[in-house]
Parts: sequence; structure tokens; C-alpha cells
Amino acid sequence: MSEHKDFLRTIVEEDLQKGKYKEIITRFPPEPNGFPHIGHAKSICINFGIAKDYKGHCNLRMDDTNPTTEDTKYVEALKDAVKWLGFDWGDTVYYTSDYFGKIYDYAIELIKMGKAYVDSLNEEEIREYRGTVTQPGRRSVYAQRSIEENLDLLERMRKGEFKEGEHVLRAKIDMSAANMKMRDPLLYRIRHAHHFRTQNEWCIYPMYDFAHCLSDYIEGVSHSICTLEFENNRDIYDWLLDELNLTPPRPYQHEFARLGINYTVMSKRKLLELVNGNYVNGWDDPRMPTIAGYKRRGYTPESILNFCDQIGIAKANSMVDVSLLEFCIRDDLNKKAPRVMCVLDPIKVTIENYEGAEEIEASYYPHDVPKEGSRKIPFSKEVYIEREDFEENPPKDYNRLTLEQPVRLRHAYIITCKEVIKDANGNIVEIKAEYNPNSKSGQDTSGIKVKSAIQWVCAKKAKTIEVRLYDRLYKNEAPEELEDLNPDSLHIIKNALIEPAVITDKADERFQFERQGYFYADPIDYTDEHPVFNKIVGLKDSWAKKTKEAESAPKLQPKAAPKQETPKVQVAGSEAPMSEVQKALFEKYTNELKLNSEVANILARDEKLSSFYEEALRVLNSPVNLANIIANEVARELKEKELKELKFTALHIAELIKMVDDETISNKIAKQIFEEMAQTGESPTKIVESKGLVQISDPAVILPIIHEIIAKNLDNVEKFKAGNTKLLGFFVGQVLKATNGKANPQVVNELVAQQLNA
Repeated sequence: MSEHKDFLRTIVEEDLQKGKYKEIITRFPPEPNGFPHIGHAKSICINFGIAKDYKGHCNLRMDDTNPTTEDTKYVEALKDAVKWLGFDWGDTVYYTSDYFGKIYDYAIELIKMGKAYVDSLNEEEIREYRGTVTQPGRRSVYAQRSIEENLDLLERMRKGEFKEGEHVLRAKIDMSAANMKMRDPLLYRIRHAHHFRTQNEWCIYPMYDFAHCLSDYIEGVSHSICTLEFENNRDIYDWLLDELNLTPPRPYQHEFARLGINYTVMSKRKLLELVNGNYVNGWDDPRMPTIAGYKRRGYTPESILNFCDQIGIAKANSMVDVSLLEFCIRDDLNKKAPRVMCVLDPIKVTIENYEGAEEIEASYYPHDVPKEGSRKIPFSKEVYIEREDFEENPPKDYNRLTLEQPVRLRHAYIITCKEVIKDANGNIVEIKAEYNPNSKSGQDTSGIKVKSAIQWVCAKKAKTIEVRLYDRLYKNEAPEELEDLNPDSLHIIKNALIEPAVITDKADERFQFERQGYFYADPIDYTDEHPVFNKIVGLKDSWAKKTKEAESAPKLQPKAAPKQETPKVQVAGSEAPMSEVQKALFEKYTNELKLNSEVANILARDEKLSSFYEEALRVLNSPVNLANIIANEVARELKEKELKELKFTALHIAELIKMVDDETISNKIAKQIFEEMAQTGESPTKIVESKGLVQISDPAVILPIIHEIIAKNLDNVEKFKAGNTKLLGFFVGQVLKATNGKANPQVVNELVAQQLNA
């Protein structure tokens, strides 16, 4: 059991002590409409972990109630993720569709009890009738239908006699309830679509709130553990189970904070957009935050499990620094990955006074002497070293090979540069060197002092490999748009050189390429004829050197030292549930204004933010864009200040977002303007005018830039036309970079696609 007892385990123990349940049964109930991501890993660990700790069972159940988005490939991906993480669901995978008949019978029972009715209002009318946060709703006139008429209509809905949207089944609860989800929620809707399991047997499908609680009950689930966004849904969960007078014991819902990681998106819609738009190479692209992506990149199950343990289980939504995840894989591999040598950017070194050849015995684990394992490294007159390991005109404190400074070849000899050979363009193509025969590593009697040892490979015996250097998929801490993608998230090196033992021992093993990072043989593209290695993670967190991160949010930059205490970003505990006012705001934001549940939760729980948001809404009807900037940028400012201390107002924010909505500026430019506005208090319009930041949407201006970039990257054009369509993102990124982010991304996408396909 985890050494920290979180609030969920406290609840489970109390229920066991009271004799509420004989056995603890949890469930992991994903919808099979996408590949599982790192957020699902947290849920998997919680549900399967609690069941294991209390000698219970966790059901794997597919919530397959939406036939338009679900597929068997997603089912297999979910099963693979659970299995890879080391959990066992037993002999049976459950499906909500297994219970469609029983759920339908429960609907009939509710109608007979006068607790449900068939409504014929359209979607817009239903939304209008629900009322607002401050005004009660009004019940549909169709709620007056008799029990017999409702039963008849439901049966005809099931038989497929009506069009989609013509009727729905609703629970009859309370149209004036403070929790707007209780205002006669929908139970069934019509969907004339093929279901991947039930085929065409059904053309009505239960809503999540109706199917979920009943599936839990049918399976004997004791603790239905959900993320915090379903907190308000708990009232429906309880109402349905209570009204149906089900034989006890019945399940109860408990919520925990969902996982949020900076520089990462976990919206299935956005992940699907990346896949379908060829911005990544499928769901298992090693840059994706999917379990399949981490697995292919080379992450270990142990590192993911450790990460989930480190972040803990809490009731308060918070953002986890992605460097903690990177630390966990680095820390895991530091203990077990064999060290080998690979040269990514080779330059030839000829050791003029060395003759013959030899094999040097070297440990795979020089950092861990008791650990066994070694290989023979071939050594000869000609070797390759990293180009950056030699400097003709070295900067201060440069410790590697120079014209004046000798260096040790790792595990081998000390060499001294004697001559530099250059081509007609002045590029160094070869280094002539000498070695000291008395300087062999472990037997050195030369007395020569060197400042460092560098990696190398034997020119005759080294193997050529392809190396894929992966970096973060997004360049912004809180990514929202495709323009936030990092254009340098993948760099491919076709002709790296590696010592031959690595190819021989490839298997399913991770290696540390000394001074480069941790690498993994790509499980799909690797062949003996064309070895491919993916970079898992660097030896240290280098992202901070590449970007200026916001100072207001705490940043973790752990080092990969074996004995280092791992930092935590959440603590186990709980937060008070939403007040009635907060619940009402959350309902308004999610149902009326269509905000993301995480953003809605942030705004509803913070009085300063919600009042700021409401004021901005009164000026500009752009609820989603206003909410995003207020929940992120404005929220950071309000961590340290009061509203009256801000140099900008809600009017400024509305003015800024209006320019985004009108496509006068891009989202990227809007963030730059916000930063200056926060410091100076100057109006966003004046900032845009003074700095010339108006978004470029004129094709006549953009096309010449596209033509120039295409002309400079003809090799990538050929690859694109040969089928590598993911390079579209590369060209779009280059255009945006050339215009300093001013070009309209949508226009650029369209124009680049036209030019490449011409």
C-alpha cells in the first residue's frame, strides 16, 4: 500500500470498518474513443491500486454509449495500457453495452413511477427551458404526457421510428434545482449509427449519467471514483439509484483532481486533431502524451507508476510540472540503463602513431561497480568523435580537445591534436592526432593531466544508426492552439555512429548514450539493416535553457542524482466541496457558456477570477476565449495581487480578445501583448499599433514567404510529396517563425497545403 494514505483510501477503510461492503470493487471506465493518455494512467493507478491494496478487484469497463466515435482499436489500446502498467482486470473486460437491455428496463421502471418522460423539445428549446444560474427553469409541456404515452413513445424510439433529435427521454426531477444538472437531465437520445459491438440492434443510447451509475450497480462496484469535473453529476448518480430502490449495497461516487501537466494537452479532441491533421505520426508518436507514445519512446512502466505516486491524490486541481515526469524516467533509467558510446555528429580522428587494432573491455555500469556486465569495444587507428568535442578556438573553460589541450578517449587512451584538415570551404573534415601508449584507462602511467573524457567509436567497426531526438511537443506552458506546437519537437539524425555491441544486444533494452541521454530502439521501425533509436530523455533538464518560463508558477528542475529526494507537486488531502454559489457558476460556465470543465472549475472556485470574468463578459460575448486568458494569464497575476492592484482591467482583456476574435492578432501575439499590458497598463490597441503587431492574413504577403521557405527546403518538399504529410506542420512552423508569429495560422495552413500539393 502507498506510504501516504490519501483521502480515498481513508474513505475505503472507514467503509470497511462500518461493514458497508464485504469486498472493495472499483472500476476503470474509459470511453473507447481515443488512445489513453497520461491522465488515464493516474486513474488506472488509483482504481487498480486501491482494489489491490484492499484485496478487492477492479473492473475494466468500456463506456461504449456513443457509437459515432468508438472503435475496437481504442479498446485494444486501453487494454494494452492497463496491462503494460502492470495491472490485471481478470478474465472479463466489461462493456456498458452488455447492460443495454437492463438499462432500458430501468428506464421503463422510471416512466411507470412517473419519474421520467419523453420530451419532444428540440435541443435549443431544451437549453432555453433549463433557465440560468439566477433563474429557475421551466418544465416542458411534454412532461404532462401519460405513462402509457411515454412507454409507447420510448418503445417506438427504440424501434427506430423517429429521426435523431426528434425525441429524448428525460428524468423528472426539479427544474428549479440550484444544481442545473438536476433540471430534468437527459437519459436517452436517438442515434441511428452502427455500434462496434451491438451492430444495429439499438438506435437509442443511454446518456453517461444514466448508464454509469447503473453499470456500477450491476457490476457490484463499491467505490465509483471519478475526476473532479463530475462532482456535480454525483447528485444525478445518487438520485437515480435512490429512486429505483435498488437492493443494497449500492455504489457511491467519490471525486479526485484530474491530472494537468504543463506543455501538454490531454483533451481527446485536441489529440485527435493532431493525429488526423498529421501534425504527429499517429497516436503512438513518441511526442504524444499517450501511454502508447510513452511506451514507444522508451518510458518504463515503473517510471509512470512512480510519477503517479509522486503527484499524489488530491481534491484540488493543480498543474504538475512536466519536468517531474521527465525526472521519474531519468531516475529510473539512471539505476539500470547500461552506458554505451554513440557519436551523433561525427568528425574523423586519425591517430598517426597507433598501429594495429585491439578490443578494450569496458563495463556497462561504470557508475555501479558491483553491477556485472561488460562489452568489448573495438579500437583502431581511425576513430570518430563528436564534432563539438573539438574546438580550434575554444571559449573559456572549454575542457575537451583543442590544439593545445589533450583529452582522454573514454575507456581508452589520451590523445593530442597535431593537425587539422579542412575542406575548400574551411570546414574541419579530419583531425590528425597522436596517442600516449602508457595512458590506457585503468593502467595509466603517463602522468598526463586531462580535464575530461569524450565518447568515440571505431571507424571500421561502428554501426550506422538513425537517431530521433524528441523534445516537447508544445513550446508554450499552457498550449491551446496548433500554433503553440514546437517546430523543433523532432530532429532526425540519419548517420549517427554507435559501438557494435549495442546492435547485438538491442532487444527490448534502454541505453544511456554517454553525455547524450537515454535511448530506446524503436519497436516499430527498427530493423537490423536500419537501426532506429528514440531519445527518451536527456541526462538533465535542458528546457529551462531554451525558454523563458513564467516566474509566478513554481518550477521543478530536479537533477538525475540517484540519492536525490524527488520533489512533490501535490499533497494528499482534500478540498471543501463547491458551495451552492460555486456549483451554480460551474453549471452556467459548462452548460450555458460551453467552457472546458477544468477552466470552469478554476473560475467558479475563485471569487476574484469569476467577478473579473463576469465583468469582461458584459463587454464582450466571447465566453471561451475570455475564460481561457482569465483562467491562465490573469490567474497568474492574481496569485500575488488583489484586483485593485492590477494595471489592467476587465475592459482591457475584452479589448484584447476582441482583436483575437476579429483575427486582427493571433493568440500567440495576444500573449505577448498581455505581458506588456500587465506591466504598463497601456491599452492593447495602442500596443498593437505602436509595435506593428497586426496579424497578416493577406495571401499576397504570405505567399512570397512560403515560396522562399519551400525553395530552401526542397528535400522536405520531396519527402512530403512521397507521403510524409506530417511535414506540413514543419512548413507552417517555418512561415510563422519567419513572420514572428504575425501570420494567420489558418491562412498559412491553407496556402502551404496548396503550394505543396501543386
